Amino acid sequence: MILTIWRHGEAGRAATDRQRELTDKGFDDVGFGCHQFHAALAGRGLPAPDLVLFSRWVRTAQTAGIIASAFSHAPARELPQLRPGASVAAVESAIAAMRDPPVHAVLVSHQPLVSQLVDYLLGETGLVPPLPPGAFATLDMAVAARACASVCFWAAPPEYEVGT
Repeated sequence: MILTIWRHGEAGRAATDRQRELTDKGFDDVGFGCHQFHAALAGRGLPAPDLVLFSRWVRTAQTAGIIASAFSHAPARELPQLRPGASVAAVESAIAAMRDPPVHAVLVSHQPLVSQLVDYLLGETGLVPPLPPGAFATLDMAVAARACASVCFWAAPPEYEVGT
């Protein structure tokens, strides 16, 4: 399975953290990031996403919508285990419980969970820098478990230059 872990784009202020929407920069960054993501996948012969999962908070739903639009065959749906404060173990269990696992899933969530997931799946801290808003890391893994993944590439705004 290919798994891309994507932090939501830059968000503005709101009455509650849950209601924060993407800023114009957040929309632009994620849109450009999708373009660079598509090129990086194609350049490595990796499949496009076929599923986009996100927390129910506004900024992650908006980010997931942009990604799903860029990859029209990838439906987007909420995964409660991606909410702020969730545990890596909860996400790992949710992925393992999928009856029809996707070939390439994108998980859109929040810090610190996104970086914790990357470190956990790689089995080592620091192979991918902490993900700022709009950044992503794409991993290849046989199973969703600790130290069972390898880095395909990662990128962050504003340039989204791909690193490995």
